[in-house]
Formats: sequence, structure tokens, C-alpha cells
Amino acid sequence: MVSVRRLASFVLVAAMSTGCAVQYDGVSMTPGSSRPQVNSLSPELKKNISELQAALQSMDPSIDPREAADVAYDGYIYPRHLANEWGLTWPPLYHNVLRNSKKRPAGLCTDWTQAMRTHMYKKKLKTFDLWWGVAYKGNAWREHSTLVMTAKGKPFNSGILLDPWRNSGELFWSRVPDDTDYPWKVFQDPSMAR
Repeated sequence: MVSVRRLASFVLVAAMSTGCAVQYDGVSMTPGSSRPQVNSLSPELKKNISELQAALQSMDPSIDPREAADVAYDGYIYPRHLANEWGLTWPPLYHNVLRNSKKRPAGLCTDWTQAMRTHMYKKKLKTFDLWWGVAYKGNAWREHSTLVMTAKGKPFNSGILLDPWRNSGELFWSRVPDDTDYPWKVFQDPSMAR
């Protein structure tokens, strides 16, 4: 009889060697638009967006609720558009192999961070600063980048990270100090060129 551990190892190796396509249905981006569209929001997705909006607003009383709502919506929907555009494959490390061998146009954590940061900059947000966060800088196997949003003028560690790489286009977010997987540091601050 095959042990559960051995079976789990086999499934993991099979997934890593073949990968699974990631596709988000009903997501689009109209050329020239700054807002991704989705045909319908599931109750779970509405709840997730609402929770992120509340967390963004709770960072500081100066946060504009409309901006927080816009950032939360795009934080969840825009990565789905990118996943479709980039032909995303799960798991993320397998997709990295495809990206590094030029079989995919983008999808490294740095691609996600750059795309998310550029998208958010286009919104001309007045109550947020955008930071490029990095963990394990210089470690080829562990280095990771993500977008961090803070209230305008507030320090990096007070922010919320938006990380769509970790779950293959499904947004992971957390307050910077609460993310136990990565020791985040500033790579680029808001004053640097966009």
C-alpha cells in the first residue's frame, strides 16, 4: 500500500513537472481603460475586496475611501487579467522556469510587482504611496518582490503588501509585519522614478 506521504510527494512532483494552466474567466481590460472588468463578482470575491478595502482604510484616517475601494478592487481583478495575458501556469515556481526560458512573456514576482505598480501609478492616487518591497535580496532561490501600499507619507512597515505571484494570480495580501513567509525590506520607495 502506498503511504500518504509518498502519494503526496508523487502528486507534487507531477504538478511541478507538468504544471497546470491558470485561467480566470470573464476578466477583461478595455484598451485605454484604467480599470479591469469582470463579468460577475462571486460573494467570496466581493467579501475579499471589501476586507482589503477596510484594511487599506484602517491604515490611516487620511485614506480616501474611494481610493481604497478602487485599489482593493484592482488588487484582486487586475492580477487575474495579467494571469490570462501571460498564460500563467501553476505552481508559480514552474511558471518561473517557463518565464526564464522565454516560453512565457512574464510572470516572475518582479513582473507582477512592476505591472501592479505601473497600474496603480496610472490611477494618480493622492492618499497612498507605492513601494517596491523585496525579501531575501540576492538569494537566487528565495528572493521575492511585491508591491506595498502605505498611507501617504507613512513608513514602509506600516503598509499592506499586494502579492499576486504567491497564489498564481489570486491576490495574497497582508500587513507588512504580519507576513511570516518573507522579511520585507524597501527596494524602491515612492520618491524613485516610476
